[in-house]
Amino acid sequence: MNHDVEGVYGECDVHNGMAATQLHGVAWQKSRHSNSQGSCVEFARLPGGDVAVRNSRFPDGPALVYTRAEIEAMLLGVKDGEFDYLVGG
Repeated sequence: MNHDVEGVYGECDVHNGMAATQLHGVAWQKSRHSNSQGSCVEFARLPGGDVAVRNSRFPDGPALVYTRAEIEAMLLGVKDGEFDYLVGG
């Protein structure tokens, strides 16, 4: 699902693995289901429709960048239960 997304956002060349701190002015959002230790994934919509993803425990760490279509496919799979085995016991 992940591929190299390239583009320019402000003065920054947007690419997978870039420091999330380079994405200035984006609104990071995490699920209301995240736990109190901050163990969560955060998403930010970028200009042009791409979506950046980061680990909330390491907000200065890398961001992965996905297209809108890739995020949509992932969300549909989550809603359909395709990834339930990842957290099942």
